[in-house]
Amino acid sequence: MSIVPDDLRYTDEHEWVRLADEQPEGGPVVVRIGITDYAQDSLGDIVFVQLPPLGTAVGAGDELGVIESTKSVSDLFAPVGGSVVTRNDAVESSPELLNSDPYGDGWIVELQIEDPAELDRLLDAAAYAALLDQ
Repeated sequence: MSIVPDDLRYTDEHEWVRLADEQPEGGPVVVRIGITDYAQDSLGDIVFVQLPPLGTAVGAGDELGVIESTKSVSDLFAPVGGSVVTRNDAVESSPELLNSDPYGDGWIVELQIEDPAELDRLLDAAAYAALLDQ
């Protein structure tokens, strides 16, 4: 059974989104993005992660990076549109963080998002759990 934290939003591509710890006062919204427990389990041992450069602008559904495991190579897609403001460089040097702590130290990037309403189009924990049960 996969872990599905209640405080996150999800995509049907098995990425998660949470508000970043640090929010600019009165400024744009920043979200942290990673892959779910289900995704890391399905991929197997992750051996390589390619992150986008800082400042990269993406739309929802655009490619955001690459994750390579012993089983396959998978694209990482942006759950919402925005610009990359922080990269978790630790996952490039220690890609196994995505396996060991997908909701903590294994986060991937932070995006400054253009339209916070896009978050409402993502799955809540109950809807994501139902997707996994199908």
